[in-house]
Amino acid sequence: MKSKAWTEKFMQGVFFIAACASVLAVALICIFLFANGVPAMKEIGFVKFITGEMWKPNNKIFGILPMIVGSIYVTAGAILIGVPIGILTSVFMAMYCPKRIYKPLKAATELLAGIPSVVYGFFGLVVLVPAMRDFGKMLHNAFPALFPSGGNGNSMLTASVLLGMMILPTIIGTTEAAIRAVPTHYYEGSLALGATHERSIFRIVIPAAKSGVIAGIVLGIGRAIGETMAVIMVAGNQARMPVGILKGVRTLTANIVIEMGYATDLHREALIATGVVLFVFILIINFSVALLNRRSGRE
Repeated sequence: MKSKAWTEKFMQGVFFIAACASVLAVALICIFLFANGVPAMKEIGFVKFITGEMWKPNNKIFGILPMIVGSIYVTAGAILIGVPIGILTSVFMAMYCPKRIYKPLKAATELLAGIPSVVYGFFGLVVLVPAMRDFGKMLHNAFPALFPSGGNGNSMLTASVLLGMMILPTIIGTTEAAIRAVPTHYYEGSLALGATHERSIFRIVIPAAKSGVIAGIVLGIGRAIGETMAVIMVAGNQARMPVGILKGVRTLTANIVIEMGYATDLHREALIATGVVLFVFILIINFSVALLNRRSGRE
């Protein structure tokens, strides 16, 4: 008994140290970001930094509004593409998929999560960019008033499609687990009351798994807004306000990676301040989802 109690206390201490290490890591990141980024915001001017539409480090002009808008647009496009496909795929895997093809399909979705982002970027560069170039030409020929130029393929739309593919494994895995965690008598009770298979899934099972579905979407948003390498390779990286889905954009993460290698003094601090803005965005998203889950739990 004494040995068992000692083992339990030891493991409790190990778990406590691990939890403290996680909290410490987050705290150190926050301290580094805010200690180096906030002074730059004060020197540049917070409003001027956030709302400025020009980014010219050589002229000491630091406005990140184009990158903020670009990140929002690209992430929104990835959500519009990836979330419906991911949720429907998870529904198929949990409720429709035959056993003989479930394992290969599950392995394929898990493999998507393990592919490095630079490989996604090469795929986008070789496959998606030419396809989007042809698609842009088709839109330009069909609707010249709406699309004055077809673009060169490196565009907001290309980045959105690629990110939509990259967030699929996160959404599929989390949503499928949430659906499978719903008690089976929910589904069976719905069928017993006369509901169809599809109605039972979309009106009973998925609402019951709402917290898990939302968690998957949030993780997907975090993956999309934080992705860098793949976006750099297909987005065009033009530090200007987005002017169309077929034009190039630059995201917050791409702006940091592209220029951090040679940035010095205020330029470097401005890039760190850009990281602060990105960090705050993630916090706002997580806080909003937590608040939404709390309200839905009360209802």
